[in-house]
Amino acid sequence: MRDTIDMAREVKMPYDFVTGEPIYIEKLKAFEALVRADERNRTWTQEHWTEYERSIAAAEREACAKVCEDNATDLSEGDWDSACINCADKIRARGNT
Repeated sequence: MRDTIDMAREVKMPYDFVTGEPIYIEKLKAFEALVRADERNRTWTQEHWTEYERSIAAAEREACAKVCEDNATDLSEGDWDSACINCADKIRARGNT
């Protein structure tokens, strides 16, 4: 993982001609420590989990509906085709309830 000093060099942040290090190096290191600590202490609320779970459920519904549609085109035998499409539509509709 790159550190803040490497990133400062990458963007050509003004540097001290004597040391060759970016100006405000101590402030940059302190800022980096704060950012890393904040990221470590980040917690997910129930709201975060609920949204994550919804996105997983939506992806699963779409995968199931796709299987139904694939069966319809692979095994199109009259009513079977429309039954598979109907099933796919109903699976997708569950996300709207």
